Amino acid sequence: MESLSPAIRSNRIRPSTTNSGENELLISSVKWIKLPPVARRKMRMRVAAQSSNFVVPNNINFSDPDWKVKYEREFEARFNIPHITDVFPDAVSYPSTFCLKMRTPVTEDFAQGYPSDEEWHGYINNNDRVLLKTINYSSPTSAGAECIDPDCTWVEQWVHRAGPREKTYFKPEEVKAAIITCGGLCPGLNDVIRQIVITLEIYGVKQIVGIPFGYRGFSSDDLAEMPLSRKVVQNVHLSGGSLLGVSRGGPKVSDIVDSIQERGINMLFVIGGNGTHAGANAIHDECRRRRMQVAVVGVPKTIDNDIMLMDKTFGFDTAVEEAQRAINSAYIEAHSAYHGIGIVKLMGRSSGFIAMHASLASGQIDICLIPEVPFNLHGPHGVLQHLKYLLEAKGSAVICVAEGAGQDFLEKTNAKDASGNAVLGDIGVHIQQQIKKYFKEIEVTTDVKYIDPTYMIRACRANASDRILCTVLGQNAVHGAFAGYSGITVGICNTHYVYFPIPEVIAQPKIVDPNSRMWHRCLTSTGQPDFL
Repeated sequence: MESLSPAIRSNRIRPSTTNSGENELLISSVKWIKLPPVARRKMRMRVAAQSSNFVVPNNINFSDPDWKVKYEREFEARFNIPHITDVFPDAVSYPSTFCLKMRTPVTEDFAQGYPSDEEWHGYINNNDRVLLKTINYSSPTSAGAECIDPDCTWVEQWVHRAGPREKTYFKPEEVKAAIITCGGLCPGLNDVIRQIVITLEIYGVKQIVGIPFGYRGFSSDDLAEMPLSRKVVQNVHLSGGSLLGVSRGGPKVSDIVDSIQERGINMLFVIGGNGTHAGANAIHDECRRRRMQVAVVGVPKTIDNDIMLMDKTFGFDTAVEEAQRAINSAYIEAHSAYHGIGIVKLMGRSSGFIAMHASLASGQIDICLIPEVPFNLHGPHGVLQHLKYLLEAKGSAVICVAEGAGQDFLEKTNAKDASGNAVLGDIGVHIQQQIKKYFKEIEVTTDVKYIDPTYMIRACRANASDRILCTVLGQNAVHGAFAGYSGITVGICNTHYVYFPIPEVIAQPKIVDPNSRMWHRCLTSTGQPDFL
């Protein structure tokens, strides 16, 4: 069994990059009428693929009149969530101990018969589904279009609805639940921990532990389990950070599962991003291989909001809100100085969601730079030339840049962090230096201020919006585990809470679509041109 770091790297598949010629293809400039039918069909496929976060399926023959039915059937199979009965067909189910109309504590008296209120209609049926996509695009050239075929045929894609089930597959008194937090800090970690513990106790679970410092806690002898209860976590959400601590990487998957087996853990709640979920899926697979009745459930945590298929992940709203302080400070500094220029670098390794939303929310940004949209610093259409125009027109300017933007301008290194991610160069410092050099050469006085609020944002506590999201995610993670599901993660999709099989959400990071309405709204707000 390989260690977690390679497992994480192998699952973080980045979207394929096109060459410079392909980058010059503008959807709005494609002239269908001048192309022969076959070429036109291929071009529409390319446009659909470029404007979508999904890869157009290669194994579907669109000339087959039944392709749509076959695709929907294949999609249903892909998004079928693993269940304990897949490995243990004779697994016994029990009436749920989660009922908000009955608050009788679960004791040993219920070992053979659990309390249930048949008149309570708060349970989710296993056949309930949520529609993954809700917009019926009429053309691949529509802004943000996500099409399966060249004609943008409407195809129904359903995913499993999250929530408590009437039948469960674990006896609360036999459950030992463990919680881990991995990766970097993110607002809301303590909120999720708190809600998982509270919901487990409502089910009647008495053995709840926290594994300190992520996956590392499974292998280190000097890191003891942390007993958790409602009393322990009652006010933990009032602080930022993680009660359990975080770390990247970890031991081999086989060693982690050995530790799970030795500790008697049969529910594992993993809070983390794409890499952490890759590790959780590997643990789930190894438990299945060993025929261990363990439920492994993920809760997606990424402040960058870069997990596929989900409306948003917790911590993102807080990050956007906290970024307003940095942007406002940069604006005041720039606006108060002669030819002032403020630069704010925000988080976003491969996706620019924070920079885009923070720019849109502030109304104070003149230039927003994100990893998904290439740009030039120099030249007649470059960022520096536009900055010169802004200083002449309004006397000051503010730039918001995502940390992963413009990495082509920086010296490449082969350095990796413990999660297998490439160590990025500091694009904020580079832009600051280039601005000073450029204006010095043209003999224009400027006053440049650079702000990097990254660690201040990561360490703060969640705002109200994220707290609600964390609460519901934590509750539904526990509901999913008791329902017998494993190898799943919980998320919000079209405002509804759903379960996804982990492999589907970690196939590649979610990125900003440069042809999406949200990016167009950002450009409308900043008034920036195309920097190519």
